[in-house]
Amino acid sequence: MSSRGYRRLTATFAVLALAALVGSTSAIGAVAANRKPAPPPTGATFPPLTHCSIFPATNVWNKRVDTLPVAANSSTMIAAMGSGVGLHPDFSAANRYGIPFNIVGSSTPRSTVSFLYDDESDHVGYPIPSAPWQERGSDAHILMVDTTACRLYELFAASKNGSWGAGSGATWDLASNTLRPAGWTSADAAGLPIFPGLARFDEVRTGQILHALRFTAPTTCNGYIYPARHEAGSTSCTAYPPMGLRVRMKASVNISGFAPDVRVLLQAMKNYGMLLADNGSAWFVSGAPDRRWNDTVMHTLNQVHGSDFEVVNTTGFVNG
Repeated sequence: MSSRGYRRLTATFAVLALAALVGSTSAIGAVAANRKPAPPPTGATFPPLTHCSIFPATNVWNKRVDTLPVAANSSTMIAAMGSGVGLHPDFSAANRYGIPFNIVGSSTPRSTVSFLYDDESDHVGYPIPSAPWQERGSDAHILMVDTTACRLYELFAASKNGSWGAGSGATWDLASNTLRPAGWTSADAAGLPIFPGLARFDEVRTGQILHALRFTAPTTCNGYIYPARHEAGSTSCTAYPPMGLRVRMKASVNISGFAPDVRVLLQAMKNYGMLLADNGSAWFVSGAPDRRWNDTVMHTLNQVHGSDFEVVNTTGFVNG
């Protein structure tokens, strides 16, 4: 499969194709069955998430960008993504939206998964729990963090009809800076891991987020920049952003009037910025659903607009 051949045909088409892959249109029903409220992830029988580093400190996800220069095409890229559009927290307390994750371990049974995009997927045993927490909607991501082995597994458009099938799948050693092969997708259109870019409630409550966040844009170009490995657009990169684009909130933006939890998110956007990882709604900031979020407070993020951001020049900014 060429890098141009991946998503988005549309997410709906991907699920229909997946249904054919696993042998029945009941695969669509399997995705729909996961559109139910799910409790926040727990992992009482496995080491806690804090047992693992979420990639080394020298990984670009975990490196600050507040002192890097502004990209020469910053104004063009911000305008293309929507300079007047407000941020949207793509996570909630009621689990209506957001990307949940599963804490698993060495005792979690491994499942063989069939892939629609077979040649760019990792063929390993995936530790899918018997009743996994799964993203609602057609993307139907399943994220699994093995806190015994400190390994991340991610599936896109996953469903079960006797056996598991998915659009694509990828796995990462959380102690390594190794990227996917150039041109390869992952469970995300940019070929990036999803989990390290999620806003998570437990992190917010520590008072600081020490990594970049993940966000989406409606239109991307037919190219990608480091650390992305894959593109999912067809437009010119002179007019639209590539996958892997790094943005940060301008230092001049006053965030003192926001609630403490929101300030934590906004400060992370100033220090670490956000990585463009998928096609989607403008300025949707990805996070994990958690019943402890205050949705009303989180939605004050829409007072911050695309014009409050700038594109960072990440030339030479690579994993250590």
